[in-house]
Amino acid sequence: MSNTLELAAFLVFALATVGFSLGVVLAKQAWHSALSLGGALFTVAIHYVMLNAEFVAAMQVLVYVGGVLVLLAFAVMLTQGEREVAT
Repeated sequence: MSNTLELAAFLVFALATVGFSLGVVLAKQAWHSALSLGGALFTVAIHYVMLNAEFVAAMQVLVYVGGVLVLLAFAVMLTQGEREVAT
């Protein structure tokens, strides 16, 4: 019973990781791509927890999701200028 539950959880989070990764590549807006990257990095941290590597999971969340993604979000917000409205 436990093995089937672990396999089901792994499959759910593996599909979520692939889905978020596809969202990073296929998103038309940079902000949506950055949010998908955050989801992908967070689901990778969940995979580390499932492997009993809690420290690596915590570092994944703190460094990549907390640091790199915030830096990327600031870069996206600062580089997008105002769009002209055609009237």
